[in-house]
Amino acid sequence: MQVPTLPCRPDQIDSFLAQPTPGVLDTLRRLPGDIMIVGAGGKMGTTLCLMAQVALRAIGSASRVRAASRFSNPQSREALESAGIETLSCDLLDQQKVKELPDAPNVLFLAGQKFGTTERPDLTWAMNTLAPAHVAERYASSRIVAFSTGCVYSFTSVTGGGSREDAPTQPLGDYPNSCLGREHIFTFYSRKNHTPTALYRLNYAIDFRYGVLVDVAQKVVAGQPIDVTMGYVNVIWQGDACARALQCLDIAASPAVPINITGPEILSIRILAERFGQLLGIEPKITGKEAGEAWLNDASHSFSLFGYPNVSLDQMIEWTAAWIQAGGSTLGKPTHFEVRSGNF
Repeated sequence: MQVPTLPCRPDQIDSFLAQPTPGVLDTLRRLPGDIMIVGAGGKMGTTLCLMAQVALRAIGSASRVRAASRFSNPQSREALESAGIETLSCDLLDQQKVKELPDAPNVLFLAGQKFGTTERPDLTWAMNTLAPAHVAERYASSRIVAFSTGCVYSFTSVTGGGSREDAPTQPLGDYPNSCLGREHIFTFYSRKNHTPTALYRLNYAIDFRYGVLVDVAQKVVAGQPIDVTMGYVNVIWQGDACARALQCLDIAASPAVPINITGPEILSIRILAERFGQLLGIEPKITGKEAGEAWLNDASHSFSLFGYPNVSLDQMIEWTAAWIQAGGSTLGKPTHFEVRSGNF
């Protein structure tokens, strides 16, 4: 079977991911003003900043996009600045530095720590609860979309359709619990200061260079065993995920409102590995047996608000296979989707 071609050249990936949807344009028309993206140096920050910038220009707005982060990766900062986005170095654990950030009526909070939790749980808790407190206090008069994760839910039956927004939040492990702590911090300040806030529960964003699909495809190519104990996941294309993040500015309220963001399918890791095996001409090595429960989200509420994602699961799989077969570079950051303990 021939592997499909990519939809863009490798040097066009960022601009391809960052094309705003009509829904994004409508939201930013309704909610004018500058956009501050906090924690913009991570894997989704570049896409989100660029999408916001493209959208503002498309609607003829003079509002600005600003990006705040430690910017440990200089390349992400260069990509933003070359697009005309102002970047601001800021350690979010330094409350004074956060107070010095410029005003913005629209704020998206992407900062947090997942990897390294096992070695430094104290730092994970600080980044996921103390930094949000600093930002929520600084932007008390703004509208905030705070990124979270579907891992705040308990495991749910793989035959049950996934957790809805009103499902129990009883996660296992330091990372998911610290993320629930982040939500509680934003909710506290939303109530205290009447700050419209949306809690953006995402799993998992995908692009050519990062995500569950890349992890599985790489293992297939390398002939490494693929553990299917965590046998099922949800995924969404990163462009769709960023578009929905901007649209969530529309639904922010006080007290804070949670919203699940992912694709419509519950994806079998075993079937995914077999599909990559077919596309890449390699027999996958499967180990383990699927557990009856996993972290799965039902995002039907978001579909009722924003429609279904533009990029289908089949398209994501084909693009990922094409990228891996072409030897495309990745971010080198495995998702560890197979970890069930909540410690990464």
